[in-house]
Amino acid sequence: MRLINTETMKMEEFFNENVPPYAILSHRWGAEEVSLQEWNRIQAIETKMDTLLQKAGFAKIISFIEATKQVRYVWADTCCIDKTNNAELSEAINSMFRWYQEAEICYVYLADVPTGLTESELEEHICASKWFERGWTFQELLAPHVVMFYDQRWDFLFEKRDRCSLLSRITRIHDTFLSESRRIGEACTAMKMSWAATRTTTRDEDLAYCLLGIFDVSMPPLYGEGKKAFVRLQEEILRHSGDLSIFAWGLLTLLYY
Repeated sequence: MRLINTETMKMEEFFNENVPPYAILSHRWGAEEVSLQEWNRIQAIETKMDTLLQKAGFAKIISFIEATKQVRYVWADTCCIDKTNNAELSEAINSMFRWYQEAEICYVYLADVPTGLTESELEEHICASKWFERGWTFQELLAPHVVMFYDQRWDFLFEKRDRCSLLSRITRIHDTFLSESRRIGEACTAMKMSWAATRTTTRDEDLAYCLLGIFDVSMPPLYGEGKKAFVRLQEEILRHSGDLSIFAWGLLTLLYY
């Protein structure tokens, strides 16, 4: 696992039990995200006018680091994974749920929620936030024990456990599973599938890959297989759990939505 040292701003790699406490970022990707290769160039930049430092993605990571305050290590999916390395990308996809689960704190950045809203306006904007529509943020809501929400200027909004009723209303996930992430395993396959039914991903394959941790299964990502990935996911779920409720998740979705 590759983490950013917030004191040196350099990447450091850790393995197994040697991983130190860390904070983790949950967000929607934008047009100017910073890759691992770009982040590693930052140390060599001599002028603040460099175009890399002007990227919105770089500013987002810096704001995230500032919000974490005393945490020495942080992780962000944009720059802590070498996406040019297929083996590393596969490991990351299959480990993602666990990485969010083991984080000290997850910081959720709601880029489409303005600052300075009234309570009713805030609730309206949160309910409409695109963050709740994305596939990858589904596990990022459920896996961590502590989840802190921030608005577009990185002003603190609330902690997940304090707004479970609101989050349940938005996601249709019972607040029991929102307040106690360790109980996710108690939910049947059909229920979990119904929670994910309205989520979307840019690539068809990711609609399956983003659910691996939710169902506690692993499989190699094969970009290019399209919707076949979801068939593979269902086969893996049946093979590992034998939970036949998987055939009824469409019915549950109709009941919820």
